[in-house]
Amino acid sequence: MQEIWEQKHIVFFDGECGVCNFWVRWILERDKKDQFMFASLQSDFGQKFLTERGLETKQFNTLYLWKPHRYYLVKSKAVLKIANLLGGIYSVAAVGSLFPKFMSDRIYDIISKNRMKLSSQKCFLPDKHQKKKFIEV
Repeated sequence: MQEIWEQKHIVFFDGECGVCNFWVRWILERDKKDQFMFASLQSDFGQKFLTERGLETKQFNTLYLWKPHRYYLVKSKAVLKIANLLGGIYSVAAVGSLFPKFMSDRIYDIISKNRMKLSSQKCFLPDKHQKKKFIEV
């Protein structure tokens, strides 16, 4: 029997970053099709994901989007795919895929490097319904 998360897109994020928590909340509020679940990179689940793929396990400056048994995307490609999956007006972000990956990832890296300066470290507390969308909360 498949776990619920195996049927969703998993967003891995830095659980200690205010900007990341803002974007998690933003996705939650727009996920009308109930297609996303979330896990912090610091969690056991996040660490297992990183370790199994030979990815960095101590630096948490990269967003990952994982569709179990299919693919995972990083940085700008993950952001663009999330926008596309949300659909509607957010699909316009697909225009970003016209830029070469090195350019869009460079922009992503600049934002990521400065993210702690961009937002205060406010904890996001999900409501009862939103809690169900987190792995290891």
